[in-house]
Amino acid sequence: MLNRSTTNNNKRTVPIMTRIFPFLGWFENYRLSSFRLDLVSGLTVALVLVPQSMAYAQLAGLPAYYGLYASFLPPLIASLFGSSRQLATGPVAVVSLMTATTLEPLATAGGEAFIAYAVLLALLIGLFQFSLGVLRLGLVVNFLSHPVVNGFTNAAALIIASSQLSKLFGVHVDSAEHHYETIYNVVRGALSFTHWPTLAIALLAFGIMIGLKRLNPRIPNVLAAVIISTLISWAFGYEHNHRARLSEIDDPNTRATIQQFNRTLADIERKSEERIALTEEAQKAGEFHGEKSVQYMDINHRISLINLEVGELKETAHEIREKMRTILYRGVEDTDDGTLHFYTIGNVPTGREDDGRNWRLKVSNTRIDENAVRLTGGGDVVGTIPKGLPSFNIPTFSLSVALNLLPMAIIISLLGFMEAISIAKAMVAKTGQRLDPNQELIGQGLANIVGSFSHSYAVSGSFSRSAVNIQAGAVSGLSNVFSSCVVVITLLFFTPLLYHLPQAVLAAIIMMAVIGLVNVRGFIHAWKAQKYDGIIGIVTFIFTLAFAPHLDRGIMIGVGLAIILHLFRGMKPNIALLSKHPDGSYRNQARFGLKQCRHIAVIRYNGSLFFANVNYLEEQILERVAAMPELKHIIMVGNGINELDASGEDMLSQLVGRLREAGYDVSISGLNDAVLDVLRRTHLYEKIGEDHLFRNVDRAIAALHKKTHIGSKETACPLIEVVYINPPSKTTS
Repeated sequence: MLNRSTTNNNKRTVPIMTRIFPFLGWFENYRLSSFRLDLVSGLTVALVLVPQSMAYAQLAGLPAYYGLYASFLPPLIASLFGSSRQLATGPVAVVSLMTATTLEPLATAGGEAFIAYAVLLALLIGLFQFSLGVLRLGLVVNFLSHPVVNGFTNAAALIIASSQLSKLFGVHVDSAEHHYETIYNVVRGALSFTHWPTLAIALLAFGIMIGLKRLNPRIPNVLAAVIISTLISWAFGYEHNHRARLSEIDDPNTRATIQQFNRTLADIERKSEERIALTEEAQKAGEFHGEKSVQYMDINHRISLINLEVGELKETAHEIREKMRTILYRGVEDTDDGTLHFYTIGNVPTGREDDGRNWRLKVSNTRIDENAVRLTGGGDVVGTIPKGLPSFNIPTFSLSVALNLLPMAIIISLLGFMEAISIAKAMVAKTGQRLDPNQELIGQGLANIVGSFSHSYAVSGSFSRSAVNIQAGAVSGLSNVFSSCVVVITLLFFTPLLYHLPQAVLAAIIMMAVIGLVNVRGFIHAWKAQKYDGIIGIVTFIFTLAFAPHLDRGIMIGVGLAIILHLFRGMKPNIALLSKHPDGSYRNQARFGLKQCRHIAVIRYNGSLFFANVNYLEEQILERVAAMPELKHIIMVGNGINELDASGEDMLSQLVGRLREAGYDVSISGLNDAVLDVLRRTHLYEKIGEDHLFRNVDRAIAALHKKTHIGSKETACPLIEVVYINPPSKTTS
């Protein structure tokens, strides 16, 4: 393990208190200059953290200020109990997206139930990560191979970026079953109506961030974009909302549509209540009459009918919402009482002057209050952020919901930790500090657990903020402590200043941040290393995009494919006949065009011997034996055999017996001590014979060559000297 080797190299042991409380190690040789660097780094990271965390919270389907809650305690706890001193923990893009996709089927984004489930999900993720760390099971992340993670991350980057298009264009659409359908609806909505001030302020934010980054990377470009856009939003009245009575919308079709929408939602609520009551009845009927009884089946049939009715009603509600969102109004002030009345464009009464603003209905998944119909004539802003620190509560725990969330919690735990540990390893390579993956799991786990008690959603290590941290010169985890302090100050004093921050700017921040996740070179690198790794990465990428927003399906397909290919490679390991190579070693004769000895077959086997590949090895050896009519002795080179199970041992025993009965002798070279122990325990060691077991190929050939070549007509043995099948010409050589 890395931490042990580092300890051994330094010839000292880590004190027990420092193992339990890693932050105690920060203060070894700590100086005032180190404190200054940590302070500057912490403040610099905070300037990026505050706006980024708010953007990522919205990506997770939560109100923006929950990003600040997730940036309060989790970075502090992760730094105190993790092993990396520069890793900046907090809200990140991929984990935020995974949170949204996990909770979307369970509750309405931004609602009370959604928030409660997000906090519960963070708790489950933290408990899983903490358990892995305490049990020293950090290696479990190896199930997510690099090609799978690269394919998933690239797809996630595209999904995250495209999910922000609606905020960039100022259009609102319902989420479809597949992400690409949602994007199609967004594009169609943008072609029909784009809120130009929203698009303009988003483009301005892009320009500020890109321009300042090129001008001077040390300038906090994200913060600059936030400040400038917020000032513009406040000064020019970017947000323009109004609440009107239904009677003040002078369009009979709109009034009828709103009433139809409310009736549809009321029917959905009534049917849902019926379904809950019937579900309880079904449970009682199952317990009393049995699950095969007429009563139980009748109730379940009624539940199925209600499910169909609810599905149809939801589709109707979706169609009505889409219809209402396409209608544009103009406001006309009543000359008598100053009340604002709304007319559809083109239907403003003759002689009346409208306000020149395009108004739209703000429609969500809840019923519209007919006494306060919400209309917007401007862009969307963050809005009111509760002032003060989050309250500390035990997360609402529901066993049924927890079991439903657990599979995705495990996937998010592993993905989040892989991201964090990859960043930490990159930084350790620069700093030379000690990194313990299991301790990092404990730190990340505690961050999510403690965070869940302060209304935080799931967090992980951030690549962009960690890069800022180390570039600013952070020496210890105190930099993250200072970042958390800035978030506390923001929550206590500066939340009113964030009211006018445009949602489009947060979308631009997210899109700029995820550009760094796109890594096309990763596919090329994997393909060059092994074509099947490249295929795994591409397949994961395609299926993650195709199944979005169900991201777990894409990654599970990638993991499954990686495991299948690993098992397939294990079932057919590389087998080669060896001959003398010019460098003095024994190499694959077919690969290097070397001749093969007539009397000794030196067969190299690269792989463990277990139940899945024993038949393959036996078939390959017998094929090679049959092709060599003058063969006398077989030397199996077992340097690549790291494991031998019962099936492998049994096959090896039978193979040795069959070959010797057929008149061939068998020896084995290069077995490691663990495999030799298996041979001794099963008495196969005695059957093969100690004089037929050699440390390496050289010793085996030195001992066997002379007696196997008695009376041989072979003039030059390819095991003693280099003999080519087609000797290279002198001019070539």
